[in-house]
Amino acid sequence: MDNSKPLDDDHLTQVAFLAKSLSDGNRLRILQMISSGRKSVSEIIEALDLSQPLVSHHLKELKRTLLADLDSDARERFLMGLISQSEGDKISGLVHL
Repeated sequence: MDNSKPLDDDHLTQVAFLAKSLSDGNRLRILQMISSGRKSVSEIIEALDLSQPLVSHHLKELKRTLLADLDSDARERFLMGLISQSEGDKISGLVHL
């Protein structure tokens, strides 16, 4: 017997919002990369061979869903994953299916 109650509309909306953010392969690659630690935007651009405008777009989406945060110093912007290494490994596993 299943004792769980149905999810309310607000929760379903939040889950759909998160799922949409994770539905892009480049975002998953960025999340995988930053799950092991802070990376500069230029490191991400170079490692993933993506254009700066495209990476900026994805960073905006990841920030919006609270999966990542940007930090800046005088010369560079850095992206930090707000997910753990084990969560990043799970994402990596999904990417390699």
